[in-house]
Amino acid sequence: MTQLSPDFTAALKDLLGPKGWSDDPTRLEEHVTSFRGFVKGETPLIAMPASTEEAAALVKLCGEHRVAITPQGGNTGLVDGGTPHGEVCVSMRRMNKVRSIDVFNNSMVVEAGAPLVTAQAAAEEVNRLFPLSLGSEGTATIGGLISTNAGGVNVLRYGMMRDLLLGMEVVLPSGEIWDGLSGLRKNNTGYDLKHLFAGAEGTLGLITAATLKLFPQVQRATAWVTVESTADVIALLAHVREVAGDTVTSFEMIPANAVEMVIADIQGTRDPLPSNLEWRVLMEISFSDEAMARKTLETALESAFEKDLIQDAVIAESVAQARAMWMVRETIPLSKRAYGNSLNQDISVPVSKIPAFMEACNSRVKDVLPTAGFVIFGHVGDGNLHYSVIEPPELTGLKENAGPLTRIIYDTVMEHDGSISAEHGVGRLKRDELATIRPPAATDAMRAIKKALDPLNIMNPGRVVSV
Repeated sequence: MTQLSPDFTAALKDLLGPKGWSDDPTRLEEHVTSFRGFVKGETPLIAMPASTEEAAALVKLCGEHRVAITPQGGNTGLVDGGTPHGEVCVSMRRMNKVRSIDVFNNSMVVEAGAPLVTAQAAAEEVNRLFPLSLGSEGTATIGGLISTNAGGVNVLRYGMMRDLLLGMEVVLPSGEIWDGLSGLRKNNTGYDLKHLFAGAEGTLGLITAATLKLFPQVQRATAWVTVESTADVIALLAHVREVAGDTVTSFEMIPANAVEMVIADIQGTRDPLPSNLEWRVLMEISFSDEAMARKTLETALESAFEKDLIQDAVIAESVAQARAMWMVRETIPLSKRAYGNSLNQDISVPVSKIPAFMEACNSRVKDVLPTAGFVIFGHVGDGNLHYSVIEPPELTGLKENAGPLTRIIYDTVMEHDGSISAEHGVGRLKRDELATIRPPAATDAMRAIKKALDPLNIMNPGRVVSV
């Protein structure tokens, strides 16, 4: 762990005031334990700036004393990117305001420590939509979501977090403030710096605020569908998009065994449409008019029946019923964790290659571990699968073969022109692997950028790319 000098510690405490730091062991424990508890780090103290000016002064102070920092939002990351390992933990949770909303420009300025639900609610208050949606939205913060370029369930229509950005405010490793909060949609004046910091996981600077895109409010029609095969799932997606175009907002693939695990483990859940078939699809279509959304969805499903792409379907009759369907989907990770041993990967492949990838990867995993089961679900509309190998808790084969199985998954992903990190980021867990499979020119360029902006390597060192 970093040994902080008395001079640095005194200067930090004086800068941030009594509410701006803590070395209380109970509070430290909260910030050094990862979201799912699999990673345990350490930090000498937590720094909690309350303004951009405090954040800038803090980063400058750390640079002067060569003290490394790990920025942290809601601590919901899954790749060991925001858990400190000896660095000072800079929690952004005190910077949680919605600074402004421009209804006519369809934009809002939100501070980095604001939870996603804060941005969603603020947009709704002015009859607008901020469309990013994911399971941890009550805890995950705007800064963390930008730093990991988060995805979620609406990427098919609205894109990743990077696509929802108009501007950004960042404290550079030098302590300088880059104010790029303009809400312009056209600004062709050289390098687009906001996209450099999005997905950088705090390695290039400390995000303090962002200007986000807003959209008109929509009415959604939600359906739960039973399907025979993954090939039918992919064909169904193409068909629904032919009928409904870009009004298809979400398209989630769910295996039957995941539904069974959720119902057994999560109180208050039920199967929306019991079936012996292996696959389910949860889809949403959105329009400004509720009747039009429902009619379009009904038309898409009726024609899908005629093409034998689906076997049965139910359309939600109320918001509560739609939420119940989504609860099954969103609680799959929790029920899978309760099931037993699991090896979890966040990967993506081109949508057209999903069936071939799954067939090849499952077969290769079974060759190494015949007792393996699978829970494979996710945002099939954008090719993002949460691929999990599972095993009952009384068996040990998964733990003993975790390395070879991970190698199989990664190699099969790359054979199918995919990515081993779709929406969760790189962090420490996938940094070295990516360095071996990325083109050397890409890794060299990333290192050059890191060294140019952060020559002292104080910003979240050891994440994304080694220097």
